[in-house]
Amino acid sequence: MFDWFHWLNLAGVAVCAISGTLMAYQKRMDGFGVVVLASATAIGGGTLRDVMLDVPVFWIADTDYLYTTLIAAFVPIIWLRISPRFPFHYLLIADAFGLALFNVVGIEKALANDTGIAVAVAMGTITGVFGGLLRDVICREVPLVLNGELYAMTCIAGGIVYGIALEFDLATQWCGIAALATTVLFRLGAMRWHWQLPVFYNDHH
Repeated sequence: MFDWFHWLNLAGVAVCAISGTLMAYQKRMDGFGVVVLASATAIGGGTLRDVMLDVPVFWIADTDYLYTTLIAAFVPIIWLRISPRFPFHYLLIADAFGLALFNVVGIEKALANDTGIAVAVAMGTITGVFGGLLRDVICREVPLVLNGELYAMTCIAGGIVYGIALEFDLATQWCGIAALATTVLFRLGAMRWHWQLPVFYNDHH
């Protein structure tokens, strides 16, 4: 289980670092800006989660995550030097996978620290959305989490599926895969078909 969790977390860090680097490229940042934005996206959510759970911050306890962030940040830089067209839809797809990976990581870390499933779902959502929120705020963009299409709700849906799978006594890996697939499919569906949860309508009669 530990290996599964470790590699899942590394994958989440890598994917989110790539999405941060793509945003830095779009905003024409310098090298330092790329590192800051990639790092904020990759480790921001997990840092907040660990502080809230009162456990050692994951990237301080294990520097593999910092090295993964830096290596992953350079992959799109090399690619964009070869093919300089900006693939904005790749940023959104990378963000969707990072969101799903971190959602599962947050749920599993919370459960490993003896929280209930409701708190675990909240921690999964925080882990998933906060890095992207930081990225968008630094870039002075309206954060994706506040932008209409389902975003945080996809994490909650994934968390609910995780909880249901847990009730059926499925192995941790299968709970994680079910939650991962749910989060990714909901997020990609929301991007493709503009699914929303409207609260305020702009009807001025």
